[in-house]
Amino acid sequence: MFTFRTLFAPFLLMLALLAPTFSQAADNNAAAPQGEDAAPKVNASVELPKMQKILDKIKSQVSGENNESKLGQLNEMALELSGNADTLGQALVPQRQQLDAQLAVLGPAPKPDSGMTETLEVARKRSSLENQKTKLDDQIKQAEGIKNGALTLSSQIVNLRRDQLKSQLALNAGSILGPRFWAPLASTQDLDGEKISDFLSELQDTAALSWEPGWRFGTIGWLIAAMLVMTLGRRYGEEFLAWVSIHKMPEGRLRRSFLASAIALTTLAAVVLTFNFFALAFARRDEVSSDVQDFILRLVQLSVYCGLIAGLGRAFLSTRRPSWRLPAISNEVALALKPFPPITAALVFIFQTVESFNYSVGTSLNTTIMANGLTALLIGSTGLAISMRTNRVRRRMAQKGNPPEARSTLVGLIQMGLTLTALAILISLVIGYISLARFLSYEVIWCGILFGSFYFLSQLVTDGCESLFSIQTRSGRRIQSSLNIDERHLQQAATLLGALGKTLLIGIVALALLNGTFASTTPIGLIQKVIEFWGGKGLESLNIVPAHMVNAIICLVVGIYVLRSVRRWLDKEFLPKTTMDAGMRVSLVTLFSNIGYVLIILLTLSIMGLQWNKLAWIVSALSVGIGFGLQEIVKNFISGLILLTERPVKVGDLVSISGIEGDIRRINVRATEIQLSDKSTVIVPNSQLISQNVRNATMGNAQGVVTILLTFPLNIDPVRVREILLEVYEENERILEMPAPSVSFKDLTPAGIVLSVTGNVASQRQISSAKSDLLFDILTRLRKEGIVLSTPQTMIIERRTQQGLTDDSQQLP
Repeated sequence: MFTFRTLFAPFLLMLALLAPTFSQAADNNAAAPQGEDAAPKVNASVELPKMQKILDKIKSQVSGENNESKLGQLNEMALELSGNADTLGQALVPQRQQLDAQLAVLGPAPKPDSGMTETLEVARKRSSLENQKTKLDDQIKQAEGIKNGALTLSSQIVNLRRDQLKSQLALNAGSILGPRFWAPLASTQDLDGEKISDFLSELQDTAALSWEPGWRFGTIGWLIAAMLVMTLGRRYGEEFLAWVSIHKMPEGRLRRSFLASAIALTTLAAVVLTFNFFALAFARRDEVSSDVQDFILRLVQLSVYCGLIAGLGRAFLSTRRPSWRLPAISNEVALALKPFPPITAALVFIFQTVESFNYSVGTSLNTTIMANGLTALLIGSTGLAISMRTNRVRRRMAQKGNPPEARSTLVGLIQMGLTLTALAILISLVIGYISLARFLSYEVIWCGILFGSFYFLSQLVTDGCESLFSIQTRSGRRIQSSLNIDERHLQQAATLLGALGKTLLIGIVALALLNGTFASTTPIGLIQKVIEFWGGKGLESLNIVPAHMVNAIICLVVGIYVLRSVRRWLDKEFLPKTTMDAGMRVSLVTLFSNIGYVLIILLTLSIMGLQWNKLAWIVSALSVGIGFGLQEIVKNFISGLILLTERPVKVGDLVSISGIEGDIRRINVRATEIQLSDKSTVIVPNSQLISQNVRNATMGNAQGVVTILLTFPLNIDPVRVREILLEVYEENERILEMPAPSVSFKDLTPAGIVLSVTGNVASQRQISSAKSDLLFDILTRLRKEGIVLSTPQTMIIERRTQQGLTDDSQQLP
């Protein structure tokens, strides 16, 4: 049968090196007592020397290795060895803690001059435990050393691969226009012809095996299945997904993004399945040589990239359904670019097949360079043709009076980058840098695959989130009715989830750009890289684990939600049922919120793995900052805590400070909000309420006093005026009966008699309105009685001369 053992080729060397370790581990497990719940215990004394031996072997192989793929395998082995050493070291820590606990039970050895003695058995037990602890400490240090050594070796391998890439790119192999490049076509001095003939014979033998009696019908069946999948399967699969998009998807952009993604996926699935069926048709027998199986397996892996190129191109142009086209491309431009995706996919497949063939055959360097040069030549020419044809079609449309669509700056930059890269490829071929030209060619294709996939997936994620939380869809209405939330919150959730999805896709694209290139990684390998990155692999030196960061964000969100729920319960349900006043309830709720937020932040930082003993320098820097820039903030924060605990003023009090009078509405962490009579709000720093004189009109006594001073002429009847004033006060419904209103003789001045009328109201906030009503009533009653208020007297000084009055007369009050 056809086997896929070459998928595990990167791990063969590691298995060979670890074979003694696995063998010994198997022996240890066989010798250990087997129990239903018993786990095999690792012998660190045996495993650590073997890990050190593996590390030394990797170092020796790295020192003499120049092959890029082998260096990549060695790098993976070094990283895996680092992880194994770290796991082993972590497994030894509980054993050391157990020894510490046992030594703590025995206690320290008595001093010679203490007069205390202990039995020989206790001393021997303590000595044995101390020796075991010393041995464990040495093993933990050794495991840590192996881990750090493997990480350092991995870094060195990465640098070595980078240097080799630079040297290969800088290697001048001769211009593509020179005879040296085309020499392999006419040269007969090497053994390439014989090697190619031998490998072609192996391929013919493989094909002959598939047509032998007993296997012939299976081969025909797989070939028919491949052709059906590539033609009818792809077409009807795409039609079915289009029907699903039209009839099952809600109205909106989700239909277009889903259909575009469906076109790309159906094309990819059809191409990959077709190549797999061809592989099963010709290489499913065990008699097929390993070289042929490896060659066919590389073709199957190559079909993934070719399917992505063709599928993304078809989805991007969408010539069959122009109205469903996702990007803003005119139909003329799309039709002009229609042939290029399958052409590019075919070119990539052909020349990658040639490279795989050369790799399997082991051709000479000159033959390999010629194949690489032809690859770069055709791919660079295709890229330049795409840019030139696009510009030509757009100019033709503008000349016909049908202006094309307006391109964004990003699209213009992408086309410019494609043009410049294609020119760089062709120039590199002309001057002889074949490796550089090939590298640029496949980097263009790799970037196109990644950015194209990101474009469609990001559109699908954004449109899917908007459709999921839209009240126009069934799902959005169900979420709204289930959670009883406002439409605005649904829109916020859709925007937030869309942004998180795009951020995740950007991270995956960045990881793919940094950890692979075209034909050097597979989608499965890329997913494995993402999973390792999620667990923190590759970020050991930064102590960053993305999984821990996500857990910390979840803890923060859940903690804030729980805190707000408890705060709402205290504010709306529990505290109103107590005997506390409103100000006390607000103070308690605010204190609870501040403490809760501090605890949630500390818990979040702890889950992220932040170690407080490593933040001494941050604390020192903050102390300096607090002494200067943060002094006022800290002072206001402490003042706010004093206001909430000591409560010289509380929410609802009528206060006056620095000429500002109003009601306290809220005491925040930094400042207090005071609402004035005109409904405006003044923000007063908490430190001012502590350090300055504050008049609290409602503290201690809630009643207010309304006092009016009136000046009357000297010729009035004071007794009658007193009766009128008391009647006005007693008739006003806001004036309290107890204590009763009173009129006092305040003063006797040259301007007249000054009388003071005083009455109490229920609240300080009623003083202003009550005083206004009383003045209206007093003036009305006095006018009816014919009593007038005293007016200021004016003294006129005139200087008379013989001519009469002068102009410098003065009026003095």
